Amino acid sequence: MSKYETVIGLEVHAQLLTKTKLFCACSAKFGDPPNSNICPVCTGQAGALPVLNKTAVEMAIKTGLALNCEIREKSIFARKNYFYPDLPKGYQISQYEKPLCVNGKLDHVPIVRIHMEEDAGKLLHDTGDPAVSHVDLNRCGTPLIEIVSGPDLHSPEEAADYMRKLRNILVYLEVCDGNMQEGSLRCDANVSIRPAGSKKLGTRTEIKNVNSFKFIENALAYEIQRQTAVVEAGGKVIQETRLWNQQKGTTEAMRSKEEAHDYRYFPDPDLLPLVVDRVWVEKIKGTLPELAGEKALRFAKQYNIPEYDAGVLTAQKELAYYFEECVRHHPSPKKISNWIMAELLRELKVRDQDITEIKMKPEQLARMVALIEQGTISGAAGKGVFMAMLDTGKDPEAIIQAKGLEQVSDTGAIETVIDKIIAKEAENVKRYQSGKKNVLGFFVGEVMKAMKGKANPKMVNEILRKKLG
Repeated sequence: MSKYETVIGLEVHAQLLTKTKLFCACSAKFGDPPNSNICPVCTGQAGALPVLNKTAVEMAIKTGLALNCEIREKSIFARKNYFYPDLPKGYQISQYEKPLCVNGKLDHVPIVRIHMEEDAGKLLHDTGDPAVSHVDLNRCGTPLIEIVSGPDLHSPEEAADYMRKLRNILVYLEVCDGNMQEGSLRCDANVSIRPAGSKKLGTRTEIKNVNSFKFIENALAYEIQRQTAVVEAGGKVIQETRLWNQQKGTTEAMRSKEEAHDYRYFPDPDLLPLVVDRVWVEKIKGTLPELAGEKALRFAKQYNIPEYDAGVLTAQKELAYYFEECVRHHPSPKKISNWIMAELLRELKVRDQDITEIKMKPEQLARMVALIEQGTISGAAGKGVFMAMLDTGKDPEAIIQAKGLEQVSDTGAIETVIDKIIAKEAENVKRYQSGKKNVLGFFVGEVMKAMKGKANPKMVNEILRKKLG
């Protein structure tokens, strides 16, 4: 048992899926040429006034409702003052004292607050000259929500699992695309250790801008180990902000950790308080989709599949859609679930692909399952058809025809082959008839080999048992 308990809290930044920025009409699209989506408002020009994006507010409220938050009738935007080259105004508009959403929960983890804020720009260091960096302000002003958990996570694995669940909710809500590689979803992880059984929080460090589940686990595991070593050596953990260096597998000091007073927050004089009435909140509540947890319960009940299967199939919105589309084309839920969970998910992992990237359409997988059930192809042949559909996107019927995989279900043809094999395997026939029933497997293998794997295995077994007595 460890002498220390780990305490983790996550501050998750999610970019909202609005077409325009939080306080201006510039495009929020990712990947456009540098500094092509900017205007006097998002670049902080003198005299430019911000105007709040209503759609962004609706998305923030929708997230708060999905996370069981209290939606405040009045929230206030403040100026968070600090200098950074990609922050042209010299401050960031955020919500500080009065955030929009408070007191929520995701499973057992309390959500302290969800507040709205604008993003900063981006510094580009890889310019060919180590002394030169470029500033891209396209991201300046894009709408974010920051989801702040309580310090109620106690291991790297638990923190990563919380992030996965949170991402799934945001994607189901269609308020964030969850693309961690593009920075649409990232988190700052606060971590500390304390003696086991103690209620007093230890000195925390913040790991800044972590953008993958694997990095969250690795960074926290390293930082816990580092802090433990410092304390064991008689030292003190310093409150600071650190960065995760994936290449080295270490966290590295970035700067001393700021407190709230360092940012000199004050209400933004250019923005009125945000007032949200109950009618608006109830209207937004009526638009909430079926989330992963609700969908899993429905899948288990409606499709009569195990709860575990339902949980896996609904963990990703696109995967849940894929499964339901398959079942819509061929109502054999458990068999389709087996193919998705055993074959498709394994191949996605091997190929490092997402369900949205594959060529095989849901109706094609459904037709293949139907063809196996009808006896057109064997289950073994089905695996080859499945792989070919993944590789080419071709219909199963075309693949079966091209590869000559159609199963032989002609009783006469199968009996002819079986008779020949029985005639030359008299010794094995005696063994079977003397009670060694496992010899049946030998005969099945011989028949399948003789018929190049195309014989209907069910029919082969039935005819063999009949002829062998």
